[in-house]
Amino acid sequence: MFVKQISIFLENVKGSLYDLMDLLGNGGINLLALSIADTTGFGIVRCITRDDQVDPALALLRQGGLIAKVNDVVCVQMPHKPCGFANVLHVLKENNLSVEYCYSFCRSTSDDAVMILRTSDKHRCVQALQQAGVTMLTQQQVDAL
Repeated sequence: MFVKQISIFLENVKGSLYDLMDLLGNGGINLLALSIADTTGFGIVRCITRDDQVDPALALLRQGGLIAKVNDVVCVQMPHKPCGFANVLHVLKENNLSVEYCYSFCRSTSDDAVMILRTSDKHRCVQALQQAGVTMLTQQQVDAL
């Protein structure tokens, strides 16, 4: 029930994000979701690609001298309306789970919203969301978008 996310450590200098996007784009990697968090010296770029592009993306990144890793995240689908995300967060709160980070996943073919979540315990998160009837997308469903 997890989706693969690529995390890239990127030096916080002018043009580095362009260089990263150019590297991935010219390598044929299509990003489905993207998040950037920065500090003074570096940023963490988190992205979702289709499953068959994860390994080629990692190879490109490493060839380009970048540090990257893959981790599992949860992809939650919810009604795109007020309190849609709050209802998901309520399930996590009631199960004593915290959100380490999240970012939206844009889709133009549905009236639902989709969020990527990294929580304090990914397995308990999936269990709690399943028990509450929250829809989660699998890697195969994300690949089909």
